[in-house]
Amino acid sequence: MSQMYDYLVIGGGIVGASTAMQLGQTYPDARIGLIEKEPDLAAHQTGHNSGVIHAGVYYAPGSMKARFCRAGVDATLAFSRAHNIPVEQSGKMIVATEHSELARMADLHERATQNGLQITRLGAEELSEREPNVRGVGALFVSVTGIANYPAITVAMGREITAQGGDLHLGQTVRAIAERADSVTVETDMATYQTRQLVVCGGLQADRLARMAGLEADFAIVPFRGEYFRLAPRHDDIVRSLIYPVPDPSVPFLGVHLTRMIGGYVTVGPNAVLGLSREGYAKTDVSLRDMAEMAGYAGFWRVMAKNLSHGVGEMRNSLSRKRYLKLCQRYAPGLELEDLQPYPAGIRAQAVARDGTLVHDFLLKRTARMLHVCNAPSPAATSALPIGAHIVETLAG
Repeated sequence: MSQMYDYLVIGGGIVGASTAMQLGQTYPDARIGLIEKEPDLAAHQTGHNSGVIHAGVYYAPGSMKARFCRAGVDATLAFSRAHNIPVEQSGKMIVATEHSELARMADLHERATQNGLQITRLGAEELSEREPNVRGVGALFVSVTGIANYPAITVAMGREITAQGGDLHLGQTVRAIAERADSVTVETDMATYQTRQLVVCGGLQADRLARMAGLEADFAIVPFRGEYFRLAPRHDDIVRSLIYPVPDPSVPFLGVHLTRMIGGYVTVGPNAVLGLSREGYAKTDVSLRDMAEMAGYAGFWRVMAKNLSHGVGEMRNSLSRKRYLKLCQRYAPGLELEDLQPYPAGIRAQAVARDGTLVHDFLLKRTARMLHVCNAPSPAATSALPIGAHIVETLAG
């Protein structure tokens, strides 16, 4: 006999948990459930990211990324403090290490201003005064950027869901989704559920869940591994704020940066190398299924061709700690090879269109009784509360 819900969410990352929690807050009399295939919430992207509370510097004005990120800063800080979860707002330095980067830095300043951010522009001397261990010819200081514990936030959201009377179905893998005129049936390896409305926040499995539900598969998820190192304890105070390079606009990732973590230590990373397994965090993890699907998707080969030289460079940096170190020494010249200590990697779920275009903004697909979050790129963790609110509003409409 199947269980019946008013709203059912698939996916126990921070976006799925935020959505289920806010559905319960909006509809206190509704029956709400959440399905997650892992035994714990926040097992994948949410639990393997940099922990940064992004301010919204880089995103196109008016995009969902820009709007959700700006609102997400205050929401993340408020939720963390309300639930006694440690959070810090040390700010971020975007550092130009060469004079050739100053023009791009000026463009970033303009974009940040359009996104409603207060940015301080610093010269080399001012940068050195604020960050004595950082080298650069100029910088932008973004005061609202911070660091959060996103796994702890997600677990707190899970507690809120159950406190509201909702159900968490952990350790259940979805096997089938069938939409009908009056409901959606979801079958897992352990149970069958019926729901009036289904929300799918599948992350690394978003394309597979969309196809399983009968949606047109006009995108595919390509995994990129982000590799980090933890700096040796002697460098726990090497920086006062988060240190980022000026990003290359031709590259879809922000580059290796220094991050002061909640635990008081500093990490460097991530790079971005092609993942050979969607949920494999070690370099040796390989999924034949994941590789076969990528190889059979035309958009994968097109995006690889467009970014071949960059991809080769990232792979070389991944295979050589000395090359990785040089990326860090551009703005932190005091680092040495032995300072790079092991730290867990992350996997980014990147939606790629058939023509090889990277989907940069949030991508939501809607049917009569389903809403699929097909692409939730960074800053999805920062933006999780506004995204959840938007999904609730969309379902009501």
